[in-house]
Amino acid sequence: MAQVRRKRRRPQIDTRKKKIDCSFCKDGKRVDYKDTSMLRKYISERGKIRSSRVTRLCGVCQRQVAVAVKNAREMALLPYIAPRSGKS
Repeated sequence: MAQVRRKRRRPQIDTRKKKIDCSFCKDGKRVDYKDTSMLRKYISERGKIRSSRVTRLCGVCQRQVAVAVKNAREMALLPYIAPRSGKS
């Protein structure tokens, strides 16, 4: 008589998405392209827009920040690239 092999059960992993504590949603603030001091927090030293994993923003607010940064760059409130530092 052949033995029946049983598959091992894998431990259950919580697959639910983690809730992101978005600073804009939590405080009820609005994203404004004219507020450059706030927008600089979401731009890296090289001038790139930081990802939502780094900034801890929800998807909706991350898109609003990206559009606001692009508008501020177009209006010359923010630079497109960071100024070169160091000696040439």
